[in-house]
Amino acid sequence: MTDRTLKTLGFADVPAQQPLTYPGRPITHPTLLTTGELWDLTPAPGRLGTWTVNPRPDDNEAPAEPLDTVLTQLGHPPTPHRHPVIAVGSNASPAQLHHKLSRPGHPATVPMVPVDVHGIAVGCSAHIGRYGYVASAPYTAPGARTPLVISWLDAEQLAAVDATEYPNYRRVLLPGSQYPMVMPSGERLRGAYLYVGERGVLMSPDGTERPLPGGGDQSALLTRLLAGSPRLRALLGPDPRAWVTRAGGDPAVRSAGTRIFQEEGWALPQPDLLRCPEDGQPGGPGRAKSYDALSFPE
Repeated sequence: MTDRTLKTLGFADVPAQQPLTYPGRPITHPTLLTTGELWDLTPAPGRLGTWTVNPRPDDNEAPAEPLDTVLTQLGHPPTPHRHPVIAVGSNASPAQLHHKLSRPGHPATVPMVPVDVHGIAVGCSAHIGRYGYVASAPYTAPGARTPLVISWLDAEQLAAVDATEYPNYRRVLLPGSQYPMVMPSGERLRGAYLYVGERGVLMSPDGTERPLPGGGDQSALLTRLLAGSPRLRALLGPDPRAWVTRAGGDPAVRSAGTRIFQEEGWALPQPDLLRCPEDGQPGGPGRAKSYDALSFPE
């Protein structure tokens, strides 16, 4: 029997519970997250729903079936009715996504696929998140080709992720015409959703890196930020453990730290991304576009 649980496969760390592990371990190959397990997803020519997955991962001899068939058998919406959402931070970690989206008796089921996205790179959001860490945020980077992860969320899951991202992020529809995104099968998407930092991204305290790269070691990042600001050291120091403990436990501390980022002049706005369309926003008109609507006709 093959054990496909998150813990056994090395995805035990949940950044929401262990902030210094942010952004968590991302998936590196197409995967179906379901029942706290990772089932291998094999690309095939054509749409995502035709890719194959073994619905019995404990039996290597079991025949593979199309993803849409497996999703339907599990009682979940198939891919045409799901929404592609690009992750630049911990949402690329199946452990974090499982934590965010699962309810008692209802573990999350989400297809997750590594995708090359052009023109986007990963920085550090110019705010302190609810768990105390400094999360990642995207920025425009002409010529960049960045491996990111797209999760295909159903409507309920999209609303749940929205609730964890607002008000510090805005979900926009990233157009594939300006920011090409290519699936492992070669399929190009017309667009996908992306959470953009409302306050922009951080530059390094000494101004040498504009923006400061994100997605790396959280302790090293917080150490660098503490070293660059006496005000941050007084508020959140002396070390990363103290930072996440204080910030994670007090919204006022998070707000004060975020304000210091701005007052130190470290925040770089991302107006181009914030100008992307915002259809299907929480409380707004219209619905979020589905994978069907964001795919080119076959």
